[in-house]
Amino acid sequence: MEEKDVQQQEKEDVKEEVVEDAEQELVTEEESAESEEITVSNEEFEKLQQEKNELQDRLLRVQAEYDNFRKRTKKEKEADLKYKSQSVITELLPVLDNFERALQVEIEEKAAKGVVEGLEMVYRQLKTVLENEGVTEIETDGQTFDPNIHQAVMQVQEEGYESNQIVETMQKGYQLKDRVIRPAMVKVNQ
Repeated sequence: MEEKDVQQQEKEDVKEEVVEDAEQELVTEEESAESEEITVSNEEFEKLQQEKNELQDRLLRVQAEYDNFRKRTKKEKEADLKYKSQSVITELLPVLDNFERALQVEIEEKAAKGVVEGLEMVYRQLKTVLENEGVTEIETDGQTFDPNIHQAVMQVQEEGYESNQIVETMQKGYQLKDRVIRPAMVKVNQ
């Protein structure tokens, strides 16, 4: 029995040596693989670093573009709200002009005067509504010609007026808040 125990002991010792040799080989192979990986890793690291920098740069650009888009959209919405009534007001201006022309007619009949008074009330109400919306009349009388808000339809040479001064208003101009919706048509002194 002792001989069997000795043989078994020898077998176990051989197994342990084989296992140790295999482990030693694995460790050696791993070390050599790691050294190869390190040299490959440096090259890959540089590529990955460059790729990361490019992606980060693109991300920053996309974020900046998005911020600009948000700001531009916000400004457009504010402008839309500010000038939301411009199209309606533009169409009402000829009506306002016609009211003014109708009110310039002098009527002597008593029945017609009542109609004119009614027209005056409607005219004042329309002007009040337009003023509440931010519509203002462009000043022309005695003003210097400004091509941003005036449209010169005639040039005249009259005494008593300075050069480039407005002589007469042909058609009133209007602004909606700070935007000209119809320039004033004027005669300008040379």
